Amino acid sequence: MARAAVQRRLTWLQARMADSRPASARVRRLVFDVDGWPGHLPGQHVDVRLTAEDGYTAERSYSIASPPEDPQLHLLVEDLDGGEVSPYLTEDMRPGDVLELRGPIGGYFVWSAAADAGTPAEQRRPVQLVAGGAGVSPFLAMLDHSRRAGDPTPVRLLYSARSADDVLGEELLGPQTTVTLTRGAPAGWTGRTGRIDADLLRREAFAPAERPRVFVCGPTVFVEAVAGTLVDLGHDPRSIRLERFGGSTDPQ
Repeated sequence: MARAAVQRRLTWLQARMADSRPASARVRRLVFDVDGWPGHLPGQHVDVRLTAEDGYTAERSYSIASPPEDPQLHLLVEDLDGGEVSPYLTEDMRPGDVLELRGPIGGYFVWSAAADAGTPAEQRRPVQLVAGGAGVSPFLAMLDHSRRAGDPTPVRLLYSARSADDVLGEELLGPQTTVTLTRGAPAGWTGRTGRIDADLLRREAFAPAERPRVFVCGPTVFVEAVAGTLVDLGHDPRSIRLERFGGSTDPQ
């Protein structure tokens, strides 16, 4: 994992699809074998490049949804109407097909057990993850890594999804996770409903007095609203790290 944190020249690598399976109602989990993959840290992302026969290229960035302990690379890709890249990845690409991939990228929005190595468990600052929709992807890598490493750092996830059918990575969501549904809940739902607001953050997130390291990922409007609320609640802005995607609208 240490190699992934070292500044190095990024080159395009050959990634061969090993599997493609549904992850939710609108998202597929794509699994790749990547020749020459150097390893990554939870929270990093990759660039994917597709090249047409006429030479036209299209690139998109995707968070890595698998932990560094997994030798294969997992991406969660939503099939977006009118998209240039996602329809090919989710509908046309088959196991054995190859694409170009560059990474891992990013050293700001990362957390791993190595970051707390040598610190007694009782002195470790907790980690608070706040996700909107597909923004949960890097946090699934963090949660899976934490469990595989047996790391004692307290980690919580507050996760906003449209519906129960849109929840990603259910196999990794334990008692440290709070899911809230924003567009209706199924019969028998006992979890939260509604958007992530100040009241929900007070109830379910680590308090400012606990000095958590906070990571927020999701659509731009979601991230900016949550970050502002966290600061209003008394969280240290220097301890809040943000990862945005999409345009100015909020699909949540």
